[in-house]
Amino acid sequence: MGKLDGKVAFVTGAGRGQGRSHALRLAQEGADIIAIDLCEQIASVPYPLATPEDLAHTAKEVEALGRGVVAVKADVRERAQLRAAVDEGLARFGRLDIVVGNAGVCPWDDLSLCGGFVDGTDVDLIGVMNTVAVSLPHLKAGASIILTGSTAGMMKGTTEMLGNTGGVGYSWAKQTVARYTEVLALQLAPHNVRLNAIHPTNVNTPLIHNDRIYRTFRPDLENPTRQDAELALPVLQAMPIPYIEPEDVSALVLFLASDDARYITGLNLRIDAGGMLKGQPAL
Repeated sequence: MGKLDGKVAFVTGAGRGQGRSHALRLAQEGADIIAIDLCEQIASVPYPLATPEDLAHTAKEVEALGRGVVAVKADVRERAQLRAAVDEGLARFGRLDIVVGNAGVCPWDDLSLCGGFVDGTDVDLIGVMNTVAVSLPHLKAGASIILTGSTAGMMKGTTEMLGNTGGVGYSWAKQTVARYTEVLALQLAPHNVRLNAIHPTNVNTPLIHNDRIYRTFRPDLENPTRQDAELALPVLQAMPIPYIEPEDVSALVLFLASDDARYITGLNLRIDAGGMLKGQPAL
């Protein structure tokens, strides 16, 4: 018996990283999965995004756990594409119980006027709101919505140091997700539908494992390596670690999705190794 037997979860950004980890953790506990990912590159994002092969790999891993999966290439910026993905999942599974609005990017490159800002906010804020919007008509009492925020995005000056406008857009989007969570959770509470947001610190995914991040954290070196950056990355946490693992975040996603959290709603939960206590919060 799993904690989520008979339930269906919709996970965005499921091609790899945190999204794949969340999909697999929920499947391990009995949930069938509707998994979507852009499976394309966004030009302002300087690290590789998930591919169609990545999404297919997620689907195979879910199936290997004995759960059903509908994997769809879809862009969270396009509400019609998300609605089509949910409809396909509903046709297969007949219900929707859990929504994990995880898809996110951190752009750096302004290829047009404030293009990084636009891409960051379109994915990290509008994409989250689109995910919730297409899901709400299908949620019943007991459903749970879990959104991905960011501890770094909530700390003044942290992502802005990446340069250009993408980091600013990322930060503003994540801060707005935090307030959105509180406001909408109150509207959903009379219907016994819960909404919470998780704000991780650095997570061991490609978002932090790329040359841009390495140079940002080790400007003293011409070509810093991952090992060089890992000496500096602990500056964001109070605990002496460079980052957390996707599975650490997935454990909290599972808790919030399950009946163990049936009276928990409207919270912005940090999983940040003490980073917000150490840093200066922007909110």
